[in-house]
Amino acid sequence: MSVNNHAEVISRRQSKQDERAVSEVLGVVMLLAMVITIMGGVWIFLNPYLSDFEDNTNWNSASGIADRIEDRVEVAGNAPDGTGFRNTLAMQSTSIRSVQNVEHWYIAADFTPTESITLRTVNGTTLAVLAANESARSITIQSETNEFTSTLIASHQEVFVTHNVSSSHWMMVSIYGEQGQLLHRSFDITLSGLQIQTSLGQGEHQIVLMNNARAERFPNGAWDVTTMPMIEFDRMANNELRLSLLLTDIVSNGSIGTGSNIGMEFISQGPMTLFSGPSYNVRFLVTNVLHDVITPQYHETWLADYTIQRSAGTLDTFIGFSPYQRASGADGFSISSQELPLYFEVDLQRIEVSR
Repeated sequence: MSVNNHAEVISRRQSKQDERAVSEVLGVVMLLAMVITIMGGVWIFLNPYLSDFEDNTNWNSASGIADRIEDRVEVAGNAPDGTGFRNTLAMQSTSIRSVQNVEHWYIAADFTPTESITLRTVNGTTLAVLAANESARSITIQSETNEFTSTLIASHQEVFVTHNVSSSHWMMVSIYGEQGQLLHRSFDITLSGLQIQTSLGQGEHQIVLMNNARAERFPNGAWDVTTMPMIEFDRMANNELRLSLLLTDIVSNGSIGTGSNIGMEFISQGPMTLFSGPSYNVRFLVTNVLHDVITPQYHETWLADYTIQRSAGTLDTFIGFSPYQRASGADGFSISSQELPLYFEVDLQRIEVSR
């Protein structure tokens, strides 16, 4: 074999080897392209499910944070003034901020069966007091910053009292008789709470904790009250009635923030007992300004039994929550006791939350 023929054979062998090498590379590239195409299709198919799973995880996390905050608020609310504790929460996709002045409560009751007293606010510095049996002799007006006391003249008409007590938070008015016995008390307070906001695929999910109640809203949805304020009405074994109400005010400045480890302080500002003992002509009024749908949900829940009894025509034996004037509850609520003794208790918890 000549040298030229031998070189030609070697060249052909190298060419075939090169062709086989190129074919292997193309095969690998095609295999990778196929794998990527399949993975892309699987990702597109599973992406909605993964998004729903992530949203459900974030929602469960926000609900768990709300539960833990409620537990800590309850513990701090019962602590003495100035005491509390610090707690750390993990909030990766959740932020917490204050909701100021979200709910207003007015509560009033007489403490003697021989008198019925009505208070009317004329303006920011004047009250009108009407005692049906003319037994009111003095008035004390308190707020978080100051206190005012004055005597009252006996009259079958309204007695006007001019005072210098101003408050944007709470105000208590107490009426006393000739011997200094407490005849009547009314209490006004504006409560604040906390909002827990979580990012979901469709938008923001919100939970608001306000006065032991919880309202929740999903993206593009309406507010729903999932937990009512803590008010209980019971008929005891001795045939007496008991109405208990716990108010909770959570004071916070600005946003608590978000992050992997957020430290929160829960400090008690001291619990207060507002009403305690046998009471008469009990009345309370609540207005929630978070959204227009919140207050009607309160009313519908509290008046459910009354509405059924009214439809059945058995209100003459009904015992429970009833409207103060208008049937909708817009003027407030009272208690249909059928002349049974009523024990009324109202407590206030005040908690300061900060980082």
